[in-house]
Amino acid sequence: MSAATATAEKTYRAVFISDVHLGMRNSQALALLDFLKYVECDVLYLVGDIVDFWKVRRGPHWPQSHNDVLQKLLRKARKGTRIVFIPGNHDDGLRDYTGMNFGGVELRRDVIHEGANGRRYLVLHGDEFDVVVRYARWLAFLGDRSYDAALALNVPLNFARRMFGLDHWSLSAFLKLKVKSAVNYIGEFEDALANEARRRGAAGLICGHIHHANERVIDGIHYLNCGDWVESCTAIVEHFDGRFEIIRWKEQLAQRASQAASGGWLIEAA
Repeated sequence: MSAATATAEKTYRAVFISDVHLGMRNSQALALLDFLKYVECDVLYLVGDIVDFWKVRRGPHWPQSHNDVLQKLLRKARKGTRIVFIPGNHDDGLRDYTGMNFGGVELRRDVIHEGANGRRYLVLHGDEFDVVVRYARWLAFLGDRSYDAALALNVPLNFARRMFGLDHWSLSAFLKLKVKSAVNYIGEFEDALANEARRRGAAGLICGHIHHANERVIDGIHYLNCGDWVESCTAIVEHFDGRFEIIRWKEQLAQRASQAASGGWLIEAA
């Protein structure tokens, strides 16, 4: 398989990514650069928390790859891709500029995406429907610090697991799902967003925020969550026939690395 063939196989009507958290040490910017290189689309939605201004204010981690992501996005806009940026709670300062366009990038508070089949999807980050963020911002900051600590512990933990021949395991993802499941956090978040989509006459919604890629139908509303580019490296794509799919780019990278090792085509620099 050639790189050109791989590129041709990854052309979509629309792509949705969220929670990149540029400025955060654990942001998977290189993986996202690879994704942006091999994926083309008519419309690219940036569904919030692309730049983590919470981290930037505390002292950013900003390697060249984080600049490269921004430059890659601007190049796509110049080449004709429509890019819609919906700020999230970590880049909420940009919400003051919604309704404006910068470098071919449209800033919007939220937007309605019309699918190929004519169904309308509400696209928004989703933090407005997170009770912790909305009513106890200090708890959100505390949770942000705890998440950083769990991510940092992933490194020595998985080093030890590799020594015993065990697969990668994410402490941060495990704790996040265990704690949030205990209070029905994810389910309540998804239900609240489904109700908002219904209130606004949409058939579905596409969001981010909780770093949990998912697709399900909630009382007739098609719910889709982009996931994140801190751990899971996931995106939502719409095919030209109107079908939506969760793309798990870590699996794509692993497959290509395996093909390269067995004499297949190589991953080129982003």
